[in-house]
Amino acid sequence: MDRRDFLKLTGVGLGGLMLPAFAGRVIAAEELLSTLDVATKKKLADVALQAAKAAGAKYCDVRIGRYLRQFVITREDKVQNIVNTESTGIGIRVIAKGTWGFAATNELTADAVAKAAREAVAIAKANSVVQSKPVELAPVKGVGEVSWATPIVKNSMSVPIKDKVDLLLGVNADALKAGASFVNSMMFLINEQKYFASTDGSYIDQDVHRIWVPMNVTAVDQKSGKFRTRDGLSTPCGMGYEYLDGRKEDKVELPCGVTVYGNSYDMREDAIAAARQAKEKLVAPSVKPGKYDLVLDPSHTWLTIHESVGHPTELDRVLGYEANYAGTSFATLDKWKSKNFRWGSDKVTIYADKIAKGTLGAVGYDDEGVKTQQWDLIKDGILVNYQVIRDQAHILGLKASQGCCYADSWSSVQFQRMANVSLAPGKDKLAPAEMVKGIENGIYIVGDGSFSIDQQRYNAQFGGQLFFEIKNGKVTGPIEDVAYQIRTPEFWNSCAAVCDASDFRYGGSFFDGKGQPGQVSAVSHGSSTAHFTGVNVINTARSLG
Repeated sequence: MDRRDFLKLTGVGLGGLMLPAFAGRVIAAEELLSTLDVATKKKLADVALQAAKAAGAKYCDVRIGRYLRQFVITREDKVQNIVNTESTGIGIRVIAKGTWGFAATNELTADAVAKAAREAVAIAKANSVVQSKPVELAPVKGVGEVSWATPIVKNSMSVPIKDKVDLLLGVNADALKAGASFVNSMMFLINEQKYFASTDGSYIDQDVHRIWVPMNVTAVDQKSGKFRTRDGLSTPCGMGYEYLDGRKEDKVELPCGVTVYGNSYDMREDAIAAARQAKEKLVAPSVKPGKYDLVLDPSHTWLTIHESVGHPTELDRVLGYEANYAGTSFATLDKWKSKNFRWGSDKVTIYADKIAKGTLGAVGYDDEGVKTQQWDLIKDGILVNYQVIRDQAHILGLKASQGCCYADSWSSVQFQRMANVSLAPGKDKLAPAEMVKGIENGIYIVGDGSFSIDQQRYNAQFGGQLFFEIKNGKVTGPIEDVAYQIRTPEFWNSCAAVCDASDFRYGGSFFDGKGQPGQVSAVSHGSSTAHFTGVNVINTARSLG
């Protein structure tokens, strides 16, 4: 889901239910705490595996999923919507006659599951007529019966609806009291109960939790009708309700005077700051277009990483297998094979992972039963790897998948999805305040904003939430109407410095779209504050006329 789709969701409330990930029945909040018995899931999985093999499958994997969602959406002093949904079923993927086949059912009986398995094999055999060469699947050693769960302190689904509504309406009231004209606040909670089994000998039970609490605060000048907004600075993450504790040690004061957040979030404090900053944006001077040094806070950089590194290093885009949601990739295999394609400066090391605690992409095993890991994509500025799954690994000469296969529902076939992709912190001790001192003419950017990018992820433009002028090593004050333009390799080669690990923080996308039919996934991107030199900045007010 891109930003425009998200705005539609928040406007109509039930819009999110039209997405594949949210299909299912509406349930009472109490049902969000129920689970399926593991022994029952194993029995059903074995029925599917046996039926698929009997029908001629050489390989079979089974995903039994229970997908739970809770959305709470408010505006000013009103609750616009509360939605609880549940979707449960089984998806069965096979290889027969060298070709993939897939079928699914929401009827969890032995007969229905066996029937779906046979249908998957029949589909694979029918597909084999047009298959040019057989699927080549990287080996995976079965792990037996194992489990993994997001390490949460408090299950968000167990918190009473009243407490969540009281929090959001309190946030709205605080923002209005601080000068906001309008405010929306939301809470999105997800629990994926996923069971995976395969003919490789794995039976993997996983319990995945995610939380996101976005808000949008608007200030209006009643005389002119001019308005400005500031979105919340929360980070969607793989945590429980403890993320909303707002611990003092997780707050970070930036050199530009803005408070950002790490492993917990003070939503009411941020709402008050958002109202004040939205009002300040009404009177802030407009940026003068030109070349600037940029200091990018991690609350902003995550989106630039996502669009200009995360997507173009997905191997299916590189190969042209995937072209939905902004195309393929400029990072073609010849660049990787040369072993010297310079994506960025020697300050730029970017890695992928599915293991970092608290991130959206963190799981123990992917949806092919592959144990998750961390690996470099760009090392000291050089392109060294991509993101691959089991049937792609042989293309790069890899002996195993990197574990980044995912489906957003039991009814969707799993395919290659982005891992967490992050900019590694700098090796030398450097804090944001010290970074600013070395800049004569620059702009400090906080928060993500609108963006656009071309079909090969090469030319792009990014906005933000808050912008501050830097003159002669000092932050002088807020400015407005800023967007910067990049060519991906040119931009990353302009990276002059990255702050050390003490400044490392995550941002992320809760609804990242890909594929046709479309699927959504959640992914985090971390970085420390980074300095880029000589970047072209445009004035968005002037460009709009």
